[in-house]
Amino acid sequence: MTMATLTTVSASAQGIQYPKADKDGTVDNYFGTEVADPYRWLENDTSAKTAAWVEAENKVTNDYLSKIPFRQKLLKRLTEVSNYEKLSAPVKHHGKWYFYKNDGLQNQYVMYVMDELGGEPRVFLDPNKLSTDGTVALKGVYFSNNGKYAAYSVSRSGSDWQEFYVIDLATGQLTNDHIEWAKFSGAAWLGDGFYYSAYDAPTKGKEFSNVNAGHKIYYHKIGTPQSADVLFYQNAAYPMRFYTASTNDEETMMFLYEDGAGAGNHLYVRDLRVPNSQFTQMTADMEYRYSPIHTEGDKIFLFTNYGAPKNHIMTADIRHPGVQDWQELVAEQQNVLSDVSVINGKMILTYSKDASDHAYVYDLDGKQLREVTLPSVGSVGFTGDEKEPECFYTFTSFTVPGTIYRYDIATGESTLYAKPSVKFRQDDFVSEQVFFQSKDGTRIPMFLTYKKGMRRNGKNPVYLYGYGGFNISLGPSFSATRIPFLENGGIYAQVTLRGGGEYGEEWHQAGTKTHKQNVFDDFIGAAEWLIKEQYTNKDKLAIVGGSNGGLLVGACMTQRPDLFRVAIPQVGVMDMLRYHKFTIGWNWAPDYGTSEDSKEMFEYLRGYSPLHNLKPGTSYPATLVTTADHDDRVVPAHSFKFAATLQECHQGSNPVLIRIDTKAGHGGGKPLAKVLEEQADIYGFIMQNIDMRFK
Repeated sequence: MTMATLTTVSASAQGIQYPKADKDGTVDNYFGTEVADPYRWLENDTSAKTAAWVEAENKVTNDYLSKIPFRQKLLKRLTEVSNYEKLSAPVKHHGKWYFYKNDGLQNQYVMYVMDELGGEPRVFLDPNKLSTDGTVALKGVYFSNNGKYAAYSVSRSGSDWQEFYVIDLATGQLTNDHIEWAKFSGAAWLGDGFYYSAYDAPTKGKEFSNVNAGHKIYYHKIGTPQSADVLFYQNAAYPMRFYTASTNDEETMMFLYEDGAGAGNHLYVRDLRVPNSQFTQMTADMEYRYSPIHTEGDKIFLFTNYGAPKNHIMTADIRHPGVQDWQELVAEQQNVLSDVSVINGKMILTYSKDASDHAYVYDLDGKQLREVTLPSVGSVGFTGDEKEPECFYTFTSFTVPGTIYRYDIATGESTLYAKPSVKFRQDDFVSEQVFFQSKDGTRIPMFLTYKKGMRRNGKNPVYLYGYGGFNISLGPSFSATRIPFLENGGIYAQVTLRGGGEYGEEWHQAGTKTHKQNVFDDFIGAAEWLIKEQYTNKDKLAIVGGSNGGLLVGACMTQRPDLFRVAIPQVGVMDMLRYHKFTIGWNWAPDYGTSEDSKEMFEYLRGYSPLHNLKPGTSYPATLVTTADHDDRVVPAHSFKFAATLQECHQGSNPVLIRIDTKAGHGGGKPLAKVLEEQADIYGFIMQNIDMRFK
């Protein structure tokens, strides 16, 4: 089917003519209930018919976006504020220092090496040279324990698929080693080889949509072809689970992780000091998370929420590794333990209090030594080596770009190491945290960032953002792309929704399965509170979210189309009845449940599924759905079917469009040039539709 055969349907006072998508007679039966799915054909993302629809939709969308009068001016300002040197904290490997740097507008960060701290940096690995358009991204770098090699993985066009290559550290040259079809994998070194996780090569043409099943662990010996790699582990009884391996620096212990069937994982350990040793299962319940953070002789230090919803640190002995024999080292606290780093024989524990970070130094006996004094309210991440004295942390907040400090663990003194220079007046903006009551009375936090002198007159534009799922926490963070919106009088509002990890496992569970509506109620409650408190009004309110946050936006705009002026569901999970049938969608069942679980679960999912709650004759907010052709995390079919149905149902003058990116995926590794174009489109669409002036 060519584009010319697609008819159009006029559906707007603005004169937008949307491509009319064909409807077929597909009907599914769930526990005796028939559910029509007339745009099922859009799930076939490689068909000529789908390609024609995508081309037609993009033409309509691009025509609209190109007519936004200030779009080029907005893109210019977005480019200016993004053009600053960005650095990572340096990390030591085998006597040399490595760090990442972006000069300003490079599509991908470049990895550098220094012989000594503060020495002359040399390029170690430049992903920008791996493609002409910046669409090959570096996923991870893994140094061998013997100091001879570094394995690195890349992804192409935003896909979750990984390819591994190896650098000889003595010469700096690539070896002939090359591994394909790895996924959700690091490189766990043992001698002159490493373990990695992969799937069988997928069916040609279905690389980005077919279900991923049968995760396997292989061992690759340097200098041999992938065809010679040894299958180390598979579990045919559970094809819908992930299996990954890790080794400690001393190569005395190996861990095996099994997850994908609960809120947590199983953990197994193998003593590499014992010839032909086998794995011993350490854990008994996949509803809890277990992560080894340090080993010392026979002792294993573990970060876990087993027996502690807000997390604690326990120790195990490899000779008696079962969970029943573990000892508590650092007890659960009032605040959530969110991260642990072992540096120079000390532990640095990061706790989240009302979604912002506090850090403390402990000894390996579990005794607290001191608090790390952080610059202000924000988020922090520590880097260092278990045995090396140097320690760094990167601090960020809504108004402070990632700033690196050197930290003296012995004295507790912080020294500024690197501070970015962003072309905006940092002191002109302020952040505050507010609290409001959700529908059921739960106290919900929200961060607000805006220009000093903002008046609560009920007329301020608001960009309302949330996620609310999978135990993921949203803390304060800096984004240069927010600056033009804030400079022009906008408020950035970030809501701490249930379903996240900000208050521990109970907070997470309160936003899962048959409690998922709590997440939407929290987000709707945030919008209503901002209106009630005179920050804004419904005609100045835009809601934005990606992935599970795209589901959030889709659910809220279908439940309360009257409450928001603009909706931006990005790479969203929109079909809650079929999400588990694509790529790794099955892995989200612990948070969502599936339509096959029970009649009750099917009815609950159908009750909020964005695709299934679009109603004919309804006036929806101005909507820009975004997705990408290589998204193999949340396949674009979700957004395709939602957009086609939205355009069919929508009654009113608001534009309802879909932006489909090419050579891009779920978002990770996207080249900066593509990010800036997308942000110009999103912010331009928002500002145009809430009648916001761009000065």
